[in-house]
Amino acid sequence: MSDLRVGVAYPDPPFNAMPGHGGLDIDVMTALAGAVGERAEFVAYDGADFDGIFDRLAAGDYDCVIAGTTVTPERQSRAAFLPPYVITGQGLAVDTSRLPHVRSVDDLAGLTIGVQRGNTSEPIARQLVADGKAERVRVYDHGAISTAIADLLTGGCDAVMKLAPALVELVKAVPEVEVVQRGLSVEDIAIAVNPADQQLLARLQVAQAELEASGEFQRIRRKWLGNPYVDQSSGVL
Repeated sequence: MSDLRVGVAYPDPPFNAMPGHGGLDIDVMTALAGAVGERAEFVAYDGADFDGIFDRLAAGDYDCVIAGTTVTPERQSRAAFLPPYVITGQGLAVDTSRLPHVRSVDDLAGLTIGVQRGNTSEPIARQLVADGKAERVRVYDHGAISTAIADLLTGGCDAVMKLAPALVELVKAVPEVEVVQRGLSVEDIAIAVNPADQQLLARLQVAQAELEASGEFQRIRRKWLGNPYVDQSSGVL
């Protein structure tokens, strides 16, 4: 059995970095690798900008990439993507004891939005600033999301935007902080493969379809997200 090198951007619960180093992506990729007769070797990405993970993929450091990875046109020019295994969207979190009036992006006038560098939340937040709905964007290095959450309590930033499943998990340990809005976008989350390896792409596509048909992926989504559906993008809290 050979190793399938899988680039992972930690921490990004519930996709990874859950207790025991597990998570949705870890289970998904372990199942996929096993289905094609290989073993997943998870390789941590340590760059400050999440989009740099695609440079590493193109350079051959990884065979594929997971990390709650949103499919975007720019990323599609650099990587080949499998069908989405989750569809979700951005959420907004605030310290509701400090800023009780903030319940949505419509309440961010004069406030600072924290995002991770290279995350798909960044252009959404910058557009809010451009539209005069927020004061500024504060960008944190990819691995510094815990700092952004802590800054909500101190005023280092006033709101944090991130994919809703991850944001919900990150704020669980901070009672003052709540996810006040979801559904700020609709984003396909999919595994990225080096476009030079069309054989691996085809093998993984077949394996993913088989794991969906067998119910294995539904079981994994229920375990980590609370329901089995691909589409998790509902804005209902």
